[in-house]
Amino acid sequence: MRNPWTKLASRLVYENPWIRLREDTVIRPDGGQGIYGVVEVRPSIGVLAINDRDELLLVGQWRYPAGRYCWEIPRGGSHGGETAVQAVAARELREEAGVEAASWTPLISVDVNNGITTDTEHLFLATGLTSTQAKPDPEEEIAVRWVPFNEAVQMAVRGELTEVCTVAAILLLSHLRRR
Repeated sequence: MRNPWTKLASRLVYENPWIRLREDTVIRPDGGQGIYGVVEVRPSIGVLAINDRDELLLVGQWRYPAGRYCWEIPRGGSHGGETAVQAVAARELREEAGVEAASWTPLISVDVNNGITTDTEHLFLATGLTSTQAKPDPEEEIAVRWVPFNEAVQMAVRGELTEVCTVAAILLLSHLRRR
């Protein structure tokens, strides 16, 4: 498909270690000039960690932007210079939940809110799990919970799990298992 947008200029509005906000001056598809705000985020990962009892690992934490406590799969972003998304997945699983995996299967990559952000989240299935020491980031206070996989599917369908990559990953794996 043809890109109907033309970028005339771009300026950095804000930057911190996790995000950059840029404002582009554009010609819109209707031919008029306007601005488009884009939140730039490094690639991120999500991990469906399934143990030998067919339980899914969920991590719970207060999500400041949402203003509520959320349960979700272990997720995180790459640090500057990290390019191997599977290594990022292994680091996040170990840091957030104190779990290591012997086997990694890439599932799918999904765009996260692609109307305003560049964030692409790479989803993985992790199996052959063993326990290790969790080392959450200083801004994280994380609880760990194991849920039977079929229960996690129902939680996603009932809207008890609301983080979009968590829901997508769970429903994708459920679909793949039915095939």
